[in-house]
Amino acid sequence: MGRGTLRIYLGAAPGVGKTYAMLSEAHRRVERGTDCVVAFVEHHARPRTEVLLHGLEQVRRSEISYRGTAFTEMDVDAVLERAPAVALVDELAHTNVPGSRNAKRWQDVEELLKAGIDVISTVNIQHLESLGDVVESITGVRQRETVPDEVVRRADQIELVDMSPQALRRRMAHGNIYQPDKMDAALSNYFRPGNLTALRELALLWTADRVDEYLQQYRGEHNIRSTWQARERIVVGLTGGPEGRTLIRRASRMAAKGSGSEILAVYIARSDGLTSASPKELALQRTLVEDLGGSFHHVIGDDIPAALLEFARGVNSTQIVLGSSRRKTWQYIYGPGVGATVARESGPDLDVHIVTHEEVAKGRGLPIARGARLGRARILWGWLVGVVGPVLLAVVLRSMEDAPGLANDVLLFLFLTVVAALLGGLRPALASAAVGCMLLNYWFTPPTHTLTVQDPENLVAIVIFFAVAVAVSSVVDLAARRTHQAARLRAESEILSFLAGSVLRGETALDALLERVRETFAMESVALLERSSDVEPWTCAGFVGPAPVTRPDDADVDMPVGDNMALALSGRVLPAEDRRVLGAFAAQAAVVLDRQRLVWEAEQARRLAEGNRIRTALLAAVSHDLRTPLAAIKAAVSSLRSDDVAWSAEDEAELLEGIEDGADRLDHLVGNLLDMSRLQTGTVTPLIREIDLDEVVPMALGGVPEGSVDLDIPETLPMVAVDPGLLERVVANIVENAVKYNPGQEPVAVAASALGGRVELRVVDRGRGVPDEAKERIFEPFQRYGDAPRGAGVGLGLAVSRGFAEAMGGTLDAEDTPGGGLTMVLTLAAAQTGPRADAELPARVTS
Repeated sequence: MGRGTLRIYLGAAPGVGKTYAMLSEAHRRVERGTDCVVAFVEHHARPRTEVLLHGLEQVRRSEISYRGTAFTEMDVDAVLERAPAVALVDELAHTNVPGSRNAKRWQDVEELLKAGIDVISTVNIQHLESLGDVVESITGVRQRETVPDEVVRRADQIELVDMSPQALRRRMAHGNIYQPDKMDAALSNYFRPGNLTALRELALLWTADRVDEYLQQYRGEHNIRSTWQARERIVVGLTGGPEGRTLIRRASRMAAKGSGSEILAVYIARSDGLTSASPKELALQRTLVEDLGGSFHHVIGDDIPAALLEFARGVNSTQIVLGSSRRKTWQYIYGPGVGATVARESGPDLDVHIVTHEEVAKGRGLPIARGARLGRARILWGWLVGVVGPVLLAVVLRSMEDAPGLANDVLLFLFLTVVAALLGGLRPALASAAVGCMLLNYWFTPPTHTLTVQDPENLVAIVIFFAVAVAVSSVVDLAARRTHQAARLRAESEILSFLAGSVLRGETALDALLERVRETFAMESVALLERSSDVEPWTCAGFVGPAPVTRPDDADVDMPVGDNMALALSGRVLPAEDRRVLGAFAAQAAVVLDRQRLVWEAEQARRLAEGNRIRTALLAAVSHDLRTPLAAIKAAVSSLRSDDVAWSAEDEAELLEGIEDGADRLDHLVGNLLDMSRLQTGTVTPLIREIDLDEVVPMALGGVPEGSVDLDIPETLPMVAVDPGLLERVVANIVENAVKYNPGQEPVAVAASALGGRVELRVVDRGRGVPDEAKERIFEPFQRYGDAPRGAGVGLGLAVSRGFAEAMGGTLDAEDTPGGGLTMVLTLAAAQTGPRADAELPARVTS
């Protein structure tokens, strides 16, 4: 039996009509004779949805008792036993009641699919796991019921159920979604127009991405290479020159005209030698395109136009943005240029935009490493002009009735030699000179058709022709070499300047430097390897790119850095002239690695210094704060043991009470010291479980005077995921601190409330408060604000409380109390399971 198919109706918010659409689909299938049942559908008292349930077979539900309340969930066994062709399962992200077969409903659905049952389900965009933070930032509500994105992405069909925010709010106002007593709260909170618009956009974009995945898969399966303009994707071709930023901004403005457009900036590097771009400029352009919401790509290819078109078609691009050529007019003799070639070969499915900029016709500019190096096409043309050209010229001159004369013939042949030198360099020019000399001697110097020269003047002319041809060829070739050397040195100086600047700026990102190496030398991967000694194996200190090597011997290029460190590159073999710059990169990588380790060691030293400071403060506390109660205990004990004084019963009771109070103070101080030690050493391991606040907070108030605290913890609060013991210590410390500084006219208020997926406990006193600049300092160890007496404690209560709160995944902050005083806000994570609170309307919107 094969796996069943999953169809999901996706909505932006509750009430858009997902369940209605699912039930309508079920009726259509039943009319066609399909065996379709309702495994679990919740109509939420919506009349139109409830009506659609009539006429559909409903599988019985299982009843589960939890905390004295009966709940109904989908009975997976009953559905499997019924074995329908199609099962309707509402609310895919639903969390099952504890005691159910599976923790989540999507796990129930997986069982049905494995059994070969087709499933139709519903889910809202806010319940996707990856969008939790985004939805919380929009609505202020953290969704506790989520479903992994991969579960939804694996669905065979995803259908978006869309509705405008205005129409959805009208449905709400007409009572079609919530009961009237919930309507006003929903419209003013979760169902605000801005929230609904943002959620709708999220749903549309997520669905568009999923559709795009289907499209790419289909194109790959059918080997479709042409562009389908289903979505605007703009590819920006970068050369690494200063005009790149202009092109990126222009592409961004083009993308802004259409919602959902995407920008992909691509730099294509040749596979030989240093790249022709400035590393600094490329870094700026990478940052710019990422800031504008696009992506940067680095591609290796010797044929720039072909590589650019291949990349654009591979990502299903619809537009290509290129800059006007920086070539000077005479440089077009080498070819039409990248822009013209791409525009000619793009075909009807790709629009090519040529953007003007300030660098037009100013020359390629430096630094470049290969700008003057002759490519294969130029060398080939040089040989054609140098060898075939003289032959064709000889044929043309022989066919002419009125020959121009030997002098003019020599000039024409010399012109071809100069052209061959300009195109292909020295060797094609020398070949052209030799061939031209032979042809002049054989065809145009009497006696013709022989290699003999009868007239000495003709011999001198041929010799001079050959000498001039060789001289011109040598000069042209030397100029090309010098230009290449100058460009290369300029490129090297640019890179070395960048490295020197990174040293001065103190940059410590090893991955960024290795990525720079990979881009500069057009490599596939780069790794920095090190070992402790010659006999130890190599270890990787950092790498970029796929499949980095683990030994220098396995790399295509390795650059040693000292005896036990090496930079290993994979992709191709570098020419010897590139190793000087590579050595500079390797040395810088070693410096960056050392700097990272020094930073780590400095952090360790800082922690040791902090530990020493705490130990010093601890000694001071022991020397005074701990000795004070010890002295009181010793004095009381000595008094009781004195034989020369007859103590009354009341006096003895008072002395014993003093001993007990001193012991309690010692126990409290030592407990805080031990807790602080555990926090400093990182040995606090909370045992998280779900518990109600009203079970913990009253127990924490045992150490404060009766009537000094006003407690307000609603029973409708959700449970919190905490360590009860740590939470009790936190609350006790906070409340005791508040009572200590409260003037006493009115009790300290301890109140709790829920906010989305968090629960806040606020401890409010009416004391003199704490200035803003001191609010963080009061949470540091051994800190006591203001004129607190020395016997008031060692200043660890709030530090321990914050440490315990953070260990449980919560926070502890101080705020001003309106009207004067200080409010401590303890924020805790609400439990992910259990009954929902009626007061939390947004947390209930799961349908």
